[in-house]
Amino acid sequence: MKSICFYFQVHQPFRLKKYSFFDIGGDHDYFDDYSNRTILKKVAQKCYLPTNALLLDLIKQYGKDFKVSFSLSGVFIDQIEQYAPEVLDSFIALAETGQVEFLSETYAHSLSALKSKPEFEHQVSEHRKKIEQHFKQKPTVFRNTELIYSNRIGEMVHNMGYKGMITEGAKHILGWKSPNYLYANVINPKLKLLLKNYTLSDDIAFRFSNSAWDQWPLTVDKYTDWLNSALQSDNEVINLFMDYETFGEHQWADSGIFEFMRALPEQVLKHTDFKFLTPNQVVKHYDVVSPLDVPYEISWADEERDLTAWLGNDLQYDAFDKLYELEDKLKELGDEKLLKDWLYLQTSDHFYYMCTKWFSDGDVHKYFNPYQTPYAAYINFMNVLSDFITRINK
Repeated sequence: MKSICFYFQVHQPFRLKKYSFFDIGGDHDYFDDYSNRTILKKVAQKCYLPTNALLLDLIKQYGKDFKVSFSLSGVFIDQIEQYAPEVLDSFIALAETGQVEFLSETYAHSLSALKSKPEFEHQVSEHRKKIEQHFKQKPTVFRNTELIYSNRIGEMVHNMGYKGMITEGAKHILGWKSPNYLYANVINPKLKLLLKNYTLSDDIAFRFSNSAWDQWPLTVDKYTDWLNSALQSDNEVINLFMDYETFGEHQWADSGIFEFMRALPEQVLKHTDFKFLTPNQVVKHYDVVSPLDVPYEISWADEERDLTAWLGNDLQYDAFDKLYELEDKLKELGDEKLLKDWLYLQTSDHFYYMCTKWFSDGDVHKYFNPYQTPYAAYINFMNVLSDFITRINK
């Protein structure tokens, strides 16, 4: 059987407010409630609510023949609980169909796997509880922040009881191999790996509305032809992984993205031999073709598919190291408010804003960055961290 696995990442950070040197010691409220609420409600109207409604319609129409999966960060769930409970209700409605799988990840969408095994395991455990609370599922497949993966991280994930993990089908790791098979962690082969087909995923996520693209406009017929071309080899599963904000936010409604998604399942089911599966079903159905050796961390980001979007300069490393230096003291204190602020400060977006890569992928970093410069992002974060440290010391 040939299958398509749709997975959508859903995340919004708790953004920091403008925090100057003169705020240190006097203002302990770091997060921009107005911006967080406003942005979430805007994206809810443009993306989350209409796309969830569309997927629910498709599941009602095609039943067990159409399936998708989600990874919702814990900080995103916290926000929809606070600001948009109707969005939470719409995800619960999808869960109740039995055709939607929810994955595990770190609660804060953090880089903790790179720095602290205890914090990583704690966040994964707390996130799993949140998924079980709202969606009545116990996840068996893991998705790390930004699809970051290495042999070591895979071993940790297996030891936490997961059967599968998804990551990037990075060309420099795969070499001549295809991402369209199931692989295994090289340390513990019991952990199966689903690799993103970044070409077919990015055709939808990034190139769909780009009129300068030589394949624009992307029609359902054309995309189905590309899928059928993949069938001509022995490929088994095509993993289409993308940000959920692709629908309505990154690709606006007037681009035709919703019509494309509405028409795609029928075209696939009628004119290809593909079936739709969730990650857990892929892990159960397919055998591993080989172990995949990933000695150094990979991610989904930029041409390099490495960590440099988050940890690529001295600013990022300084902020990252100072943040995690606080771990032992914080956990010894056990203060819930301090721990919650520390959790939200770990979100990877704060380090992404400090990125100084203004070459091949610079425009992407500018688009997602609320700060004028990476240095402004660093200074703002470190001002907050300075006040946070004074609170701990007191």
